[in-house]
Amino acid sequence: MRRFLAQMFGPSPAPGSSHPSQPMSGEVERLWTSSDGLKLSARDYAGAGGPARLPVICIHGLTRNSRDFEDVAPAIAATGRRVLSLDVRGRGRSTYDPNPTNYNPAVYAGDVIALMHEAGLSRAVFLGTSMGGLITTTLATLRPDLVAGAILNDIGPEIATEGLTRIGSYVGTGGPAASWTEAAARTKAINGSAHPHLADPDWVRFARRGWREAAPGQVVLDYDPAIAQAFATAPAGAPQASPDLWPLFMALALNRPLLLVRGGASDLLAESTAERMQTLAPHMRRIDIPGIGHAPTLDEPDARQAVLDFLADAP
Repeated sequence: MRRFLAQMFGPSPAPGSSHPSQPMSGEVERLWTSSDGLKLSARDYAGAGGPARLPVICIHGLTRNSRDFEDVAPAIAATGRRVLSLDVRGRGRSTYDPNPTNYNPAVYAGDVIALMHEAGLSRAVFLGTSMGGLITTTLATLRPDLVAGAILNDIGPEIATEGLTRIGSYVGTGGPAASWTEAAARTKAINGSAHPHLADPDWVRFARRGWREAAPGQVVLDYDPAIAQAFATAPAGAPQASPDLWPLFMALALNRPLLLVRGGASDLLAESTAERMQTLAPHMRRIDIPGIGHAPTLDEPDARQAVLDFLADAP
């Protein structure tokens, strides 16, 4: 993860290969090409009728994909905003990158810029979960004109070591599961403490957002295992400090509406970090979801309402 953060403005990407999977109902698939030739995918939800509003671009976390927004995206679209929910390169229906050093926020932000250019979008409000929030923050630094406002879901300028250690313990290590029941059990083993309220049927649904059926009797995680290389520990003797992301947060918060959604039991976004964010950006709205760890799914009623209320007032 230190390398992942240190590569905020990483090297130029290189061409890759495709990775197909099937779209879900309720949206259309939008394809675009990255600057290095990768075929990328997003779920495109048309906004309901009414006055024109800026679109919302949803960006998922490290090992996740666009299916994480399969409920909240239609709810936002029902308010009149078009919603684009991305599969970041190396996840979901987007191409896996043959050069794992490209799995970093600066390259991801470039992919978002390419999508907005091809879709004819000059500005949008962003909803970023975990890594998606880092991508949004990076984008606001590279192209501040594109970001009209932001919702940060359980992410901030300081990332707690406890959460990084937990994520590093499982990212890129999961082999195939023999059934969806096994995939759900393995998903619960990793995420159960963060979502203690979920019942067994909920875990099957949770697993279907993060896994895909590669063949009969073989269910696999829906991301490129090579993303784990960005989490690799730096060689012995190398600097261990992560870059200072506070200036990037301040650039994002400047003259923009901002909402922070935090899991009340998050091990990635400490209470002290959230408090400092609030102090430095007093206009930022904030909601903590009690009992939830990293990261809120945004299916929680309070989180969902906070997102919708924020968007009701956003450009």
